[in-house]
Amino acid sequence: MTPLSLDDVLDSFHPLRSGTDLRGRIVAVQPETADAATIVIKPGRDWLGHEPGQYVQVGVDVDGVRLWRCYSLTHGPRPDGNISITVKAIPDGIVSQHLVRRVRPGQMVHLQQAAGDFVLPQPIPRQLLMVTAGSGITPVIGMLRNLFSKAALPDLDITLVHVNQAEPHSIFKDELRAHAAAGRITLVEHFDDRDGLLDLARLESLVPDLDARAAYACGPSGLLDALEEWYDARGLPLNTERFRPALLTDAGEGGTVTFVGGTVVEANGATPILDAAEAAGVLMPSGCRMGICMGCVLPMKQGVVRDLRNGELTIAVPGETDPGGVKIQTCINAAAGDCHLDH
Repeated sequence: MTPLSLDDVLDSFHPLRSGTDLRGRIVAVQPETADAATIVIKPGRDWLGHEPGQYVQVGVDVDGVRLWRCYSLTHGPRPDGNISITVKAIPDGIVSQHLVRRVRPGQMVHLQQAAGDFVLPQPIPRQLLMVTAGSGITPVIGMLRNLFSKAALPDLDITLVHVNQAEPHSIFKDELRAHAAAGRITLVEHFDDRDGLLDLARLESLVPDLDARAAYACGPSGLLDALEEWYDARGLPLNTERFRPALLTDAGEGGTVTFVGGTVVEANGATPILDAAEAAGVLMPSGCRMGICMGCVLPMKQGVVRDLRNGELTIAVPGETDPGGVKIQTCINAAAGDCHLDH
């Protein structure tokens, strides 16, 4: 038996102490809808805080593998010092299903410091437009909670256009409606099953003075792509937050990805290698899944991949490139031919 080190003992009795890997203890799991829950976490002493609208990387151990995902922080500064994230369980989403369905108070998670620039400027523009869809409401609810927690409410004119597939899926709907009833926001709720898909041509009728409003949007890539095109055509600025980067959808034919040990995965040219490998049952290192944190980097010994953000190719040729392989980010690169990864 290997004797316990001092760190092992401290990890057992004081895991949130300073000077160690940043972790958090789950304090509560609060259901929001049938497939979403708010996770309240007491962070370790080295937590540096955040600005409303930012996100945190959360690491959980599932079947012996540590997996990282990014989630928006859904609050401003809290008197109890805790932080919260609201997670929607995605079908076949390993981490989201784990957080919504299986974690319990008292369990530990790993954390990174808060990051992201989807935050309100100072001074805050008086007139704001926020467009959200589905779980895209999560960074915005943090902004609103922070604003409305102040003793002296700022003199703001906020319109929120919130899109959901159906009313039962609408996270925070009661809280948002209470803000609207109190006159703090103008709330425009759009439900696809009732109203059809949102036609952005209606945006001007929904918000007649939108060109005078500082605009913020968060939601699925399809909505954000349409909004960016709409705003660009009118020469208006738009601040967006994406949970996944905008990726090319027609990027080539793809190829096979071969891993050490002989596992071969067929990957099309529009799917990140990380997603293709996980779908085939390969345990992959990952992090933000947005091309930021470098947690998914693996060396490619041979082959070619395409960066799905801009189409650039990365090539590894045995005998010509580094013997250790060329490091690639698997979350934003797709196979552009047969390739071999050292994993």
